[in-house]
Amino acid sequence: MSLVTRALAGAGLVLASLALPASAQDYPTKPVEFIVPWSPGGGSDTLMRIVANNVTPFLGAEMPIINMPGVGGTVGLTEASRRDADGYTISQVHEGLLTATATGLTELKWNDFDPIALLTASPQYLVAAADQPFDTMEGLVEYAQANPGTLTIGVTLGGVPHLHAAMIAEAFDLDWRYVGYEGTGERIRAVVGGNLDLAIGDISSSLQFAENGDLVFLATGSTERMPQTPDVPTFMELGKDLDLSVTRGIVMPAGAPEEAQATLEKALMELSQDAAFVEQINNAGADVAFRGREDYAAYLTTLGETVDRLSEVIAP
Repeated sequence: MSLVTRALAGAGLVLASLALPASAQDYPTKPVEFIVPWSPGGGSDTLMRIVANNVTPFLGAEMPIINMPGVGGTVGLTEASRRDADGYTISQVHEGLLTATATGLTELKWNDFDPIALLTASPQYLVAAADQPFDTMEGLVEYAQANPGTLTIGVTLGGVPHLHAAMIAEAFDLDWRYVGYEGTGERIRAVVGGNLDLAIGDISSSLQFAENGDLVFLATGSTERMPQTPDVPTFMELGKDLDLSVTRGIVMPAGAPEEAQATLEKALMELSQDAAFVEQINNAGADVAFRGREDYAAYLTTLGETVDRLSEVIAP
């Protein structure tokens, strides 16, 4: 081979290497856009901004947030699903996507994405008005079974709280009436104000009212007792296999390169072990609950089966 031929061959190799897709090079080589399918200032936006603001040292790239709210989070997720599966677009999902799919709000499914990691969990509580003739879960079950269809429970119709309430009713063989409220704060105030008997709530919305004696925590959907409410039993302690949390995880459009998936998974795992990050998440009213790709996909699969089974109950 002549020197000229060798030089041309070498130049071709250089040009070929420059033309290689990003997935074949070190990832990431540019910012990773983070579509948050909810409005600024909400729970998902707040928690995901904590992720984006802390992940750079672990990932080696910035993660700018793009808010795309609308139709129960499905507008932003639909846009994310249509982006190139190159590892440079990610989005956030929680159980709301599964309920939206099951109730016909969207044709989008969780497996239209590659799950990367579950990051945070906000355990949910079953709360009751302080003037009810029961103040324990056992008392509620006894009363509700003796008076089917009389108790009202506040939920977001067709949403995650509706799903959680239906799961509780199924597990304990209860019959109650679902009343729709858009937000957690609204339904908790309705319980305190005497307009509801029960509601699905959380620490941030309900703890102050419980401490004031305006409502009662009956049980928590956490797998272990929460330090903020050490006297409140878990549903699992009560003999029911219920894990009721609003979880938030990171996904990529389906077909993303393995290198990108693995790199982001590792960065998020390391981030989840960072003390400053954990403290910020806790201060925002949630817990760090990391699950990697395999465990997160298994969680979504199992939850999807439950949502499908209860889809007629939670249809708005």
